[in-house]
Amino acid sequence: MSEKLVCKNRKAKHDYDIEEVYQAGIVLLGPEVKSLREGRANLKDSYAKIKSGEIFLYNMHISPYPHAHNISLDPTRTRKLLLKKKEIKRLIGKTQEKGYTLVPLKVYFSGKWVKVDIGLAKGRKKIDKRRLLKEKELKREMDQFIKKRIY
Repeated sequence: MSEKLVCKNRKAKHDYDIEEVYQAGIVLLGPEVKSLREGRANLKDSYAKIKSGEIFLYNMHISPYPHAHNISLDPTRTRKLLLKKKEIKRLIGKTQEKGYTLVPLKVYFSGKWVKVDIGLAKGRKKIDKRRLLKEKELKREMDQFIKKRIY
């Protein structure tokens, strides 16, 4: 099946160490799906939480579909995620550990279905972020140097 990317949370890999990734379905209404097909969504500052055995996605912004005049929806409303019970139980256990959280990584169409990748993540400290950026920069410089040296 082909995947069409709608939006990606670029900040997540910078702010968190992603340990596991789960693919979840999402409960949406018609105009929201049409808006997603146009690529009008944003995952900035969004997060997932588990409440009473179900997972919900908070602060995901889906812009209102301009041609849906009779339905007005809150763009940042809470949306339910669809996962298997076994996966939810595993996530409940993991998120109760200190420092773990659920972060949406990307939203995409898998065939005709809208899917969300949820990452089980542990927050990074500021010093870790700096160290990681330095390592990436050094690796990039070494690769460029090696590229120039080989004829």
